[in-house]
Amino acid sequence: MTDHAAPPAIADINPEQLPVAEHELHGWTHFAGLYAGEHVAATEFVIGATFVAMGASTKDILVGLLIGNILAILSWTLITTPIAVQTRLSLYTYLHKIAGDSMSDLYNWANVLIFTVISAAMITVSCTAVRLLLGIPAQLEWYPTDGLFVLVVLAVGMIVVLVAMYGFNAVAAFSGLCGPWLVVMFISGAFVLFPALANAVLGRTQLTGFDDFIAIGDHSIWTGVNSEGKPGIGLLEVIGFAWAANTITHFGLIDMALLRYAKRTVYGLCTSAGMLFGHYIAWIAAGIMGAGTAVLMKSAIVELDPGDVAYRALGLSGYVIVIIAGWTTANANLYRAGLAAQAIFHKHSRMRVTLAVGVVTVVIACFPFVYKQILPLLT
Repeated sequence: MTDHAAPPAIADINPEQLPVAEHELHGWTHFAGLYAGEHVAATEFVIGATFVAMGASTKDILVGLLIGNILAILSWTLITTPIAVQTRLSLYTYLHKIAGDSMSDLYNWANVLIFTVISAAMITVSCTAVRLLLGIPAQLEWYPTDGLFVLVVLAVGMIVVLVAMYGFNAVAAFSGLCGPWLVVMFISGAFVLFPALANAVLGRTQLTGFDDFIAIGDHSIWTGVNSEGKPGIGLLEVIGFAWAANTITHFGLIDMALLRYAKRTVYGLCTSAGMLFGHYIAWIAAGIMGAGTAVLMKSAIVELDPGDVAYRALGLSGYVIVIIAGWTTANANLYRAGLAAQAIFHKHSRMRVTLAVGVVTVVIACFPFVYKQILPLLT
């Protein structure tokens, strides 16, 4: 009787440690949807408002974000994607082949920590919208002060964990479904609140030309003066922030985990769906929405949370934006965290390890201080 079982040395290898097979490769639409969904995210409300608070000028925002995000796209296309397509491996497996156990374990633990915390923060951001819907009081302490808030985090978080557990296809499909809608809603929100800004600055709600847009931006959004009344950041700082915001995923090669599924190297350009729509249009739209909400509520933009801004711009659908945008970003980052953890605990399946990491992520998401510190973490 012939035994057709695989040799032990091969049978014991986890599929995640092997190069991606030809039949598992995907076309460009998968990656366009994935990056659009991940980078048109709830953090855009926070970062868009931060540029306002940091005192960037309107022209520096329009030009600097464009240059910085194009540099990020080129980094993915010219550095990350070629290595990913050539090796068909995640960075975690690739690094293990090059550097051995000690170095790769140290690097993987760092990535587990970073992406777990980012995922947790995105879950908490989603819950700020649900909090407003259910009338849960604002969580102002570093720890949760309402049992219902904890239940909301658990419910929202488990959806993220389940999507991430089912791997790249599930993450890409979820992001592809949500990405185009999120882009449209961010733009719509800016259009809704811009008349309030125009009326506050120009005394009328209609624009007669691009110069009016610049005037409104300079006067009430990107004024060139920071929240302390001092001159704000300049063009080079805006370019640097936009380029460096995702350094860990392009220069740091983390996105080999996603781009190893690309049929061609040119698919690295699909990151433009995230950078030009998420980190250009959405950051600008978020700044407009935040400034418009601050005018309507007669408060400072830094005092508003994503739920407040989205609701003022788009009503109840604004809550849905915050929830879905938090999910799409958390999904991709939890998938990365699961891969990094699986590279450490390589005897266990990626699905099982992702579940374990996901449980820890959801527990961390119950603590509001993680969300409030997300911008320093990203920086």
